[in-house]
Amino acid sequence: MARRERVMRMSVEQPLWRALAGYRVLTMLYAIGFFATAYSGFARPWLAVAYYAVLFVWTLATLPKVTNAASCTKRFLAADLTVALTGILLTPFADAHERVMDGGPTLPSIWTAGSVLAFAVKGGWRWAAVASTLVAVANLVERGTPARDTVHNVILVWVASIAIGYVVEVARASERTLARALEIEAATRERERLARDIHDSVLQVLAMVQRRGAVIGGEAAELGRMAGEQEVALRTLVSGGLVPVSRVSEDAADGAVVRAVEESEGEEADGPVDLRALLAPYAASLVNLAEPGAPVLLAPVAARELAAAVGAALDNVRKHVGEHARAWILVEDEPDEVIVTVRDEGPGIPKGRLAEAEGEGRLGVALSIRGRLRELGGTAELISVPGQGTEVELRAPKQPAAAPRGGKAADHE
Repeated sequence: MARRERVMRMSVEQPLWRALAGYRVLTMLYAIGFFATAYSGFARPWLAVAYYAVLFVWTLATLPKVTNAASCTKRFLAADLTVALTGILLTPFADAHERVMDGGPTLPSIWTAGSVLAFAVKGGWRWAAVASTLVAVANLVERGTPARDTVHNVILVWVASIAIGYVVEVARASERTLARALEIEAATRERERLARDIHDSVLQVLAMVQRRGAVIGGEAAELGRMAGEQEVALRTLVSGGLVPVSRVSEDAADGAVVRAVEESEGEEADGPVDLRALLAPYAASLVNLAEPGAPVLLAPVAARELAAAVGAALDNVRKHVGEHARAWILVEDEPDEVIVTVRDEGPGIPKGRLAEAEGEGRLGVALSIRGRLRELGGTAELISVPGQGTEVELRAPKQPAAAPRGGKAADHE
């Protein structure tokens, strides 16, 4: 089965950039429209016309700069704020003195707030504080005196921009925390998958070598002892973690990035497979398989994992009951799920033994059986009565659980 890297990019601030781009265009049109209605009252209208021409071209030409944090560079922010400050300081020269003193709007009007908000979204509340302070100073210089309405507008822009900058920082921190949690979850699932594969192959072989070596004796006994030591060491490694949980996590320009390795079904995903075909190899003289007459269809991954869980249950029968123990497999095809029951005629499992085995690093039931069914969205229930054998009931849903959506994903083989 192919493996692929799934990259999920999350960006909670992307809607803010889209809103900012729209705000800049609308406020630019508002400023020009307001000037057109009050054209006759300007002392030097040609100066205002020149400024609005620059503002119009600048706003439309720099729209790509406010689409994301990567495009919104420090150089652009400095130039954008310069355009806003220049418009504020040009107002006394272009507009009538009476209107300026009466609290008339500056040439850029509320377009200035868009420039300050770009600082907030890009760099957080500290950048917003610097930009809004410069705008406040320019407004005070433009008016000449700290009038009440000027102070009111300055404080409003200052508080709003800092608040938005703080919210952006909190959102980014939450985004990184979520990305980290998703990486740990993905790494844990990968570790459990590898642990199941190792348990179903390497650990079983080492255990068999240990048992056979003890029976044969001589040099084979020493080989069996060494195999037993390696089995214990490998179980410790499996239970401790085969895959580092520290995956790549970035607070990139477009948002936090989560990378996780997952399975790709490849060409097998053309359609469901018949579970009976995967369980047929387990049928033998000591294993009786009872199945429906019609195909038992499941998704390829679900069918493989369910069959592997059955194999793990039969391995436990051979290991704990004996090589010549009898076992029965019953397959039930329900409308919404498939139920597979594995039963043996052994002495049963003593109470508390499963928890004790898991603590010792023996993960046959915890990972190879329950872990597989848990990932499929199903359940694995063990029913054991001392002296009456053990029954393992595996339930797998026919419709796999929907994967959580954390953002846009790109797959890399």
